[in-house]
Amino acid sequence: MKDLKCTVPALPEDTQLVDTHCHLDMEVFNNDLEAVLDRARQHRVDTIITIGIDLLSSQKAIELAQKYPAVWASAGIHPHDVHSVTDATYTALLELIETHRDQVVGYGEIGLDYAKKRSDPDLQRQHFRRQLEMAIALQLPVIIHDRDAHEDTIRILQDCGPFSCGGVMHCFSGDIAFAQKIIDFGFYISIPGIVTFKNAVDLQKVARIIPLSSLLVETDGPFLAPHPWRGKRNEPSYVLHTAAFIARLRDIPLPELAQTTTANAVSLFHLNTSSSSLH
Repeated sequence: MKDLKCTVPALPEDTQLVDTHCHLDMEVFNNDLEAVLDRARQHRVDTIITIGIDLLSSQKAIELAQKYPAVWASAGIHPHDVHSVTDATYTALLELIETHRDQVVGYGEIGLDYAKKRSDPDLQRQHFRRQLEMAIALQLPVIIHDRDAHEDTIRILQDCGPFSCGGVMHCFSGDIAFAQKIIDFGFYISIPGIVTFKNAVDLQKVARIIPLSSLLVETDGPFLAPHPWRGKRNEPSYVLHTAAFIARLRDIPLPELAQTTTANAVSLFHLNTSSSSLH
Protein backbone atom coordinates (compact mmCIF):
# COMPACT_ATOMS: atom_id res chain seq x y z
CA MET A 1 0.00 0.00 0.00
CA LYS A 2 1.24 3.47 -0.80
CA ASP A 3 2.18 5.85 2.00
CA LEU A 4 -1.03 7.34 3.39
CA LYS A 5 0.66 9.92 5.63
CA CYS A 6 0.12 13.07 3.61
CA THR A 7 -0.95 16.66 3.95
CA VAL A 8 -4.70 16.93 3.62
CA PRO A 9 -5.54 18.96 0.53
CA ALA A 10 -8.12 21.71 0.62
CA LEU A 11 -11.47 21.00 -0.99
CA PRO A 12 -12.64 23.17 -3.91
CA GLU A 13 -15.09 25.91 -3.00
CA ASP A 14 -17.93 24.07 -4.75
CA THR A 15 -17.32 20.86 -2.74
CA GLN A 16 -18.25 20.10 0.84
CA LEU A 17 -18.32 17.26 3.36
CA VAL A 18 -21.00 16.15 5.77
CA ASP A 19 -20.06 14.95 9.24
CA THR A 20 -22.92 12.48 9.57
CA HIS A 21 -22.38 11.70 13.26
CA CYS A 22 -21.15 14.03 16.00
CA HIS A 23 -22.15 14.83 19.58
CA LEU A 24 -21.98 18.61 19.73
CA ASP A 25 -24.21 18.73 22.81
CA MET A 26 -21.54 17.16 25.00
CA GLU A 27 -19.89 19.26 27.68
CA VAL A 28 -16.48 19.10 26.04
CA PHE A 29 -17.76 21.46 23.33
CA ASN A 30 -19.41 23.96 25.68
CA ASN A 31 -16.56 26.49 25.86
CA ASP A 32 -15.63 26.78 22.19
CA LEU A 33 -18.49 25.52 20.04
CA GLU A 34 -18.43 28.63 17.85
CA ALA A 35 -14.73 28.06 17.13
CA VAL A 36 -15.40 24.37 16.41
CA LEU A 37 -18.06 25.31 13.87
CA ASP A 38 -15.79 27.94 12.36
CA ARG A 39 -13.02 25.38 11.85
CA ALA A 40 -15.54 23.07 10.25
CA ARG A 41 -16.49 25.84 7.82
CA GLN A 42 -12.86 26.52 6.99
CA HIS A 43 -12.38 22.84 6.12
CA ARG A 44 -15.53 22.72 3.93
CA VAL A 45 -17.46 20.62 6.45
CA ASP A 46 -20.61 22.60 5.88
CA THR A 47 -23.18 20.22 7.35
CA ILE A 48 -23.13 18.36 10.67
CA ILE A 49 -25.63 15.93 12.18
CA THR A 50 -25.53 16.00 15.97
CA ILE A 51 -26.85 12.82 17.52
CA GLY A 52 -29.28 12.22 20.36
CA ILE A 53 -28.44 9.39 22.75
CA ASP A 54 -31.16 9.91 25.36
CA LEU A 55 -34.11 12.24 25.87
CA LEU A 56 -32.04 15.13 27.22
CA SER A 57 -29.33 14.95 24.56
CA SER A 58 -32.00 14.67 21.86
CA GLN A 59 -33.51 17.90 23.18
CA LYS A 60 -30.10 19.56 23.17
CA ALA A 61 -29.37 18.31 19.64
CA ILE A 62 -32.59 19.90 18.42
CA GLU A 63 -31.76 23.16 20.18
CA LEU A 64 -28.40 23.24 18.42
CA ALA A 65 -30.08 22.55 15.09
CA GLN A 66 -32.48 25.41 15.73
CA LYS A 67 -29.62 27.78 16.54
CA TYR A 68 -27.14 26.85 13.79
CA PRO A 69 -28.28 26.43 10.16
CA ALA A 70 -25.38 24.04 9.48
CA VAL A 71 -26.52 21.60 12.18
CA TRP A 72 -29.23 18.95 11.97
CA ALA A 73 -30.38 16.63 14.74
CA SER A 74 -31.31 13.05 15.43
CA ALA A 75 -33.16 11.65 18.42
CA GLY A 76 -33.12 8.27 20.11
CA ILE A 77 -32.00 6.18 23.08
CA HIS A 78 -28.49 4.67 23.04
CA PRO A 79 -28.21 1.03 24.19
CA HIS A 80 -26.16 2.16 27.20
CA ASP A 81 -29.17 4.09 28.48
CA VAL A 82 -32.15 1.80 27.87
CA HIS A 83 -32.04 0.52 31.47
CA SER A 84 -33.59 3.80 32.61
CA VAL A 85 -36.20 4.17 29.87
CA THR A 86 -39.93 4.08 30.61
CA ASP A 87 -43.05 4.38 28.48
CA ALA A 88 -43.15 8.03 29.51
CA THR A 89 -39.65 8.48 28.03
CA TYR A 90 -40.84 7.21 24.68
CA THR A 91 -43.97 9.35 24.81
CA ALA A 92 -41.82 12.44 25.42
CA LEU A 93 -39.34 11.43 22.72
CA LEU A 94 -42.10 10.91 20.17
CA GLU A 95 -43.63 14.29 21.00
CA LEU A 96 -40.21 15.92 20.72
CA ILE A 97 -39.61 14.47 17.27
CA GLU A 98 -43.07 15.26 15.97
CA THR A 99 -42.81 18.85 17.20
CA HIS A 100 -39.43 19.41 15.58
CA ARG A 101 -39.71 17.68 12.23
CA ASP A 102 -37.83 20.54 10.58
CA GLN A 103 -34.69 19.75 12.60
CA VAL A 104 -34.82 15.95 13.12
CA VAL A 105 -33.44 14.00 10.16
CA GLY A 106 -32.84 10.58 11.70
CA TYR A 107 -33.79 8.22 14.52
CA GLY A 108 -30.90 7.12 16.71
CA GLU A 109 -28.45 6.28 17.75
CA ILE A 110 -29.97 2.98 18.73
CA GLY A 111 -28.72 -0.58 18.73
CA LEU A 112 -26.72 -3.07 20.76
CA ASP A 113 -23.50 -2.80 22.76
CA TYR A 114 -22.17 -6.04 24.22
CA ALA A 115 -18.70 -4.60 24.77
CA LYS A 116 -19.53 -2.50 27.81
CA LYS A 117 -22.96 -3.96 28.69
CA ARG A 118 -24.09 -0.89 30.62
CA SER A 119 -27.60 -2.21 30.05
CA ASP A 120 -28.66 -5.86 30.17
CA PRO A 121 -28.40 -7.43 26.68
CA ASP A 122 -31.96 -8.78 26.82
CA LEU A 123 -33.19 -5.29 27.61
CA GLN A 124 -31.05 -3.84 24.82
CA ARG A 125 -32.61 -6.20 22.29
CA GLN A 126 -36.11 -5.37 23.50
CA HIS A 127 -35.58 -1.62 23.16
CA PHE A 128 -33.73 -1.96 19.86
CA ARG A 129 -36.80 -3.65 18.37
CA ARG A 130 -39.15 -1.07 19.85
CA GLN A 131 -37.12 1.84 18.53
CA LEU A 132 -36.77 0.32 15.06
CA GLU A 133 -40.56 0.09 14.98
CA MET A 134 -40.79 3.73 16.08
CA ALA A 135 -38.37 4.83 13.36
CA ILE A 136 -40.39 3.01 10.72
CA ALA A 137 -43.63 4.59 11.96
CA LEU A 138 -42.01 8.03 12.00
CA GLN A 139 -40.57 7.44 8.51
CA LEU A 140 -37.05 8.33 9.62
CA PRO A 141 -33.77 6.63 8.68
CA VAL A 142 -32.22 4.64 11.51
CA ILE A 143 -28.77 5.35 12.96
CA ILE A 144 -27.42 2.11 14.38
CA HIS A 145 -24.80 1.47 17.05
CA ASP A 146 -23.29 -2.04 17.08
CA ARG A 147 -20.43 -3.20 19.29
CA ASP A 148 -19.62 -6.92 19.53
CA ALA A 149 -23.22 -7.72 18.60
CA HIS A 150 -23.11 -8.38 14.86
CA GLU A 151 -25.24 -11.53 14.81
CA ASP A 152 -28.02 -10.15 16.98
CA THR A 153 -27.98 -6.85 15.11
CA ILE A 154 -28.50 -8.63 11.78
CA ARG A 155 -31.19 -10.91 13.20
CA ILE A 156 -33.19 -8.03 14.68
CA LEU A 157 -32.88 -5.96 11.50
CA GLN A 158 -34.18 -8.94 9.53
CA ASP A 159 -37.10 -9.34 11.92
CA CYS A 160 -38.05 -5.67 11.98
CA GLY A 161 -37.51 -4.67 8.34
CA PRO A 162 -37.97 -3.63 5.65
CA PHE A 163 -36.79 -0.07 6.21
CA SER A 164 -38.23 2.11 3.48
CA CYS A 165 -36.37 5.18 4.78
CA GLY A 166 -33.04 3.38 5.01
CA GLY A 167 -30.39 3.72 7.66
CA VAL A 168 -26.71 3.76 8.48
CA MET A 169 -24.38 1.57 10.48
CA HIS A 170 -22.50 4.30 12.31
CA CYS A 171 -18.84 3.95 13.29
CA PHE A 172 -18.60 0.69 11.40
CA SER A 173 -16.57 -1.97 13.22
CA GLY A 174 -17.10 -5.18 11.27
CA ASP A 175 -15.45 -6.94 8.36
CA ILE A 176 -16.33 -6.91 4.68
CA ALA A 177 -18.83 -9.80 5.02
CA PHE A 178 -20.73 -7.95 7.73
CA ALA A 179 -20.61 -4.76 5.68
CA GLN A 180 -22.24 -6.55 2.76
CA LYS A 181 -25.07 -7.76 4.98
CA ILE A 182 -25.69 -4.19 6.13
CA ILE A 183 -25.61 -2.90 2.56
CA ASP A 184 -28.13 -5.61 1.59
CA PHE A 185 -30.62 -3.91 3.92
CA GLY A 186 -30.22 -0.78 1.81
CA PHE A 187 -28.17 0.85 4.56
CA TYR A 188 -25.02 2.93 4.36
CA ILE A 189 -21.68 2.20 6.02
CA SER A 190 -20.24 5.17 7.94
CA ILE A 191 -16.47 5.22 8.36
CA PRO A 192 -14.94 6.98 11.39
CA GLY A 193 -11.42 8.25 12.05
CA ILE A 194 -10.44 4.80 13.32
CA VAL A 195 -9.73 3.95 9.68
CA THR A 196 -6.52 6.02 9.93
CA PHE A 197 -5.11 3.85 12.74
CA LYS A 198 -2.29 1.49 11.74
CA ASN A 199 -4.01 -1.57 13.19
CA ALA A 200 -7.41 -0.91 11.52
CA VAL A 201 -6.74 -3.41 8.74
CA ASP A 202 -10.30 -4.77 8.46
CA LEU A 203 -11.85 -1.31 8.47
CA GLN A 204 -9.40 -0.10 5.85
CA LYS A 205 -10.40 -3.04 3.66
CA VAL A 206 -14.07 -2.17 4.08
CA ALA A 207 -13.44 1.49 3.27
CA ARG A 208 -11.49 0.49 0.16
CA ILE A 209 -13.85 -2.19 -1.21
CA ILE A 210 -17.48 -1.30 -0.53
CA PRO A 211 -19.31 0.63 -3.26
CA LEU A 212 -18.75 4.36 -3.03
CA SER A 213 -22.52 4.69 -3.30
CA SER A 214 -22.80 2.99 0.14
CA LEU A 215 -20.22 5.11 1.96
CA LEU A 216 -20.60 7.89 4.53
CA VAL A 217 -17.99 9.59 6.71
CA GLU A 218 -18.23 10.74 10.31
CA THR A 219 -16.23 11.89 13.29
CA ASP A 220 -18.26 10.52 16.22
CA GLY A 221 -16.77 13.59 17.91
CA PRO A 222 -15.66 14.14 20.60
CA PHE A 223 -14.55 10.49 20.40
CA LEU A 224 -12.19 8.58 18.09
CA ALA A 225 -10.13 11.38 16.58
CA PRO A 226 -8.14 10.27 13.52
CA HIS A 227 -4.37 10.08 13.43
CA PRO A 228 -2.46 12.32 14.20
CA TRP A 229 -4.98 13.64 16.78
CA ARG A 230 -5.65 10.19 18.24
CA GLY A 231 -6.48 10.45 21.93
CA LYS A 232 -7.50 14.10 21.70
CA ARG A 233 -10.94 15.65 21.28
CA ASN A 234 -12.43 14.89 17.89
CA GLU A 235 -14.40 17.57 16.04
CA PRO A 236 -16.17 17.96 12.68
CA SER A 237 -13.24 19.57 10.83
CA TYR A 238 -11.26 16.33 11.30
CA VAL A 239 -13.64 14.43 9.02
CA LEU A 240 -11.70 15.98 6.12
CA HIS A 241 -8.61 14.04 7.25
CA THR A 242 -10.62 10.80 7.39
CA ALA A 243 -12.08 11.46 3.94
CA ALA A 244 -8.63 12.18 2.48
CA PHE A 245 -7.30 8.94 3.95
CA ILE A 246 -10.19 6.94 2.44
CA ALA A 247 -9.73 8.64 -0.93
CA ARG A 248 -6.11 7.52 -0.96
CA LEU A 249 -7.10 4.00 0.07
CA ARG A 250 -9.47 3.92 -2.92
CA ASP A 251 -7.02 5.72 -5.22
CA ILE A 252 -9.57 8.36 -6.18
CA PRO A 253 -9.48 12.18 -5.93
CA LEU A 254 -10.63 13.60 -2.60
CA PRO A 255 -13.24 15.86 -4.29
CA GLU A 256 -14.84 12.78 -5.86
CA LEU A 257 -15.12 11.08 -2.49
CA ALA A 258 -16.43 14.27 -0.87
CA GLN A 259 -19.04 14.86 -3.56
CA THR A 260 -20.31 11.29 -3.47
CA THR A 261 -20.44 10.91 0.31
CA THR A 262 -22.19 14.28 0.56
CA ALA A 263 -24.73 13.17 -2.04
CA ASN A 264 -25.22 9.94 -0.07
CA ALA A 265 -25.84 11.87 3.16
CA VAL A 266 -28.25 14.23 1.42
CA SER A 267 -30.14 11.25 -0.01
CA LEU A 268 -30.39 9.36 3.28
CA PHE A 269 -31.20 12.25 5.60
CA HIS A 270 -33.00 14.50 3.07
CA LEU A 271 -30.67 17.37 3.90
CA ASN A 272 -31.06 20.80 2.40
CA THR A 273 -27.36 21.58 2.20
CA SER A 274 -27.92 24.90 0.41
CA SER A 275 -29.62 26.30 3.49
CA SER A 276 -27.40 24.53 6.00
CA SER A 277 -24.09 25.99 4.92
CA LEU A 278 -21.87 27.36 7.66
CA HIS A 279 -20.86 30.19 5.32
